[in-house]
Order: sequence, then C-alpha cells, then structure tokens
Amino acid sequence: MLAHRVQPAIRGLRAYDPGHDLVALRRAASEALIELGSNENPWGPSPEAREAVTRHLDELALYPDPRGGDLKRALARQHGVGIEQVVLGNGSHELLMQLAQVFAGPGAGVVASQYGFAVYAIAAAAVGAAFRAAPALPMDHAMAAGHDLDAIVAAIDADTHLVYLANPNNPTGTWFGAQGLERFLARIPADTVVAIDEAYAEFVDAREWASAIALVAKHPNLIVLRTFSKAHGLAGLRVGYGIAQPELIGWLERVRESFNVNLIGLAAAQASLGDPQHLADGVRKNNVERMRLAGDLRSRGLFVFPSQTNFLLVRFGEGASRIDDALRERGIVLRPMGGYGLPDCLRITVGTAEQNAKLLAALDAVR
Repeated sequence: MLAHRVQPAIRGLRAYDPGHDLVALRRAASEALIELGSNENPWGPSPEAREAVTRHLDELALYPDPRGGDLKRALARQHGVGIEQVVLGNGSHELLMQLAQVFAGPGAGVVASQYGFAVYAIAAAAVGAAFRAAPALPMDHAMAAGHDLDAIVAAIDADTHLVYLANPNNPTGTWFGAQGLERFLARIPADTVVAIDEAYAEFVDAREWASAIALVAKHPNLIVLRTFSKAHGLAGLRVGYGIAQPELIGWLERVRESFNVNLIGLAAAQASLGDPQHLADGVRKNNVERMRLAGDLRSRGLFVFPSQTNFLLVRFGEGASRIDDALRERGIVLRPMGGYGLPDCLRITVGTAEQNAKLLAALDAVR
C-alpha cells in the first residue's frame, strides 16, 4: 500500500544480511553454540572496559556527551592527530552510510572492489548513487580475490564522488601494502573522497602493510575508518570512528545523529584505549590461532585465502552449503558467503584453541 510513497532508491535496496539468525539459534540450542560467523573477539574486552561499563550504570538516565569529547581526545592522542580530525560513529557502519549521504547520490557515483564489504553497495543504493564494483584479483593470484588497485582506478570516472576500500578486506581477509596504497592515492582525483576501512587493522602483522592514517595529512580527500567491535572486543556497544582532515570531518558532523554513540560505549572504548596490553595479548592469541587454523584447514585439502584479520575465508566447493548446515546442527555457526558471490566458500572467525579444535573435529565428521 505504501510502496508508491517509498523513495525510488529505497525500493530496490536490500537490507544488510547478518548471516544466520543467531538469536534464534541460541534459543533453540541445547548447549552453548560455538559462534564463528561474525568475526567477534572470543577473548573479550579489556577488564578496564568492563569496569567502566559498571561504573557508568548509574548514569543511564542521562544523555551521553553528544560530542564524545573525552573519547575523541584519547583517539587524537593515540593517532597523533587533532581532535577536530576525529569523528565518532555508532559503529563504523554508521560512518560508511554517512559518507554516502554526504558525498554520493543521483549522478554522484560510488566505486568499490568486487568482494568488498556489503555495506558499501547498500550505502550507495540508499542515496540513489550508481555503484560500480571493480573486478578483484583472479583466484590464481597470490592475493586471491583481493583488491586490484589498478582496476579500481580504471573504474573511477568524472561522476565518481566516493571510493570505499577495505584494508584488510572483509570477507576475503586479503590486504595490500603501503607502497601500493600511496601509488593508488596519487592516482585518485583530488575531489573524489576515498574511505579506507581499517576495521581489522590491529590484527595485521604483515610488514608491507601500513595504516592509511599516516597519509591523511597529505590527502584532504582521505578518511580512515576504525572500529572497537573487533580487536577491542566491544561489538555489542557499537563504537566506530574516522580520521580525516577537519574539512571532511566537518561535513560528516552535519549529518551525525544527535547522541549517536551511547554513554556506555563512550566510556568502555576510552577505557579500552587505556589498556594496550590487553589489546596486544588478544591480537597475539588471534594471530597464533589464525596461522594454526589455516595450516590445519590446508592440510585437509581446503583452499584458504590469505588473511591478516581475525577470520579465514575457506573454499569448500559445491558442498559448502551442506557443510554449513551440518556444522550448524552440531552447534557450530559459520558465515555462508553466497551473498558475496562466493557460494562455494564459508567464512570462519578465528576462535580459541578449544573452539578451533571442536570445529576441525566436527568438520572431519561431516565432510
């Protein structure tokens, strides 16, 4: 009845697909699930972040700081930038949507890479912007299905106002190095905004990788996005942030929802920044388990995409859907990849040693 009142751009929009209905699965399960489908941190947040949550419970009747001043100052110190160069989001997802809202629209297109994060296309569609996905690197490349930076540059035309680029990338786990990034940015028109999504940056140990934050001072059209949902273990509180030059930040602040980051999230994120040892310990555990799990999967004859994240993309072939179902029946939840154009693959969050061992045992039983 209301379809004719809906904006044309929204009519064709598909909502973000979070994968399996975990809430329903939890309620139906006879014992705790092993949830390895959402790239959450199995080692959890800093004890200092937990304490900050408890300390602020008596303030729940109050609005949070609408400017997020304390967290912005902590982030500015951490990254060596001015507070006016930091914007906060209800997760980095909100910032991705705001970037399209501000810089894209009808006649103002968006470019990203094939197999890029699904929200990029959603953000473009929500504002009626044309979306173009540049072909990814071929499957026989050393960085299989990773970003082809040359192809992305080739996809940009005079109508392209915004480029999304994740490094490392979700869902493939692939990455590109600092030299490639600098060459890429040098080829982008100065009035085309480039959003580098570094949601998994803390997990990277590849020497050739470097954060794009160091390049913000040189490129007024560059914004780098980060999140507290992954390495910091605060996915339930939804806190993200972006770093850019003040002009770009100022445009995003104009569309920021009032009180967009909640009181508990602000406090926990700031406390987590104050506990770098916990962060480092969690990253170390993840990277040890990532290497071990990748080796165990490859020893079973499976193709594992290179990864610098807290997950592995694994090709199971035509039986991927069957294996996903069979594992779920055994209480192990992975992420199907059909929605990303990779129906023969499943994405596996790196779990604890115990979780990974149970996954491998179950996988051996169902293959």
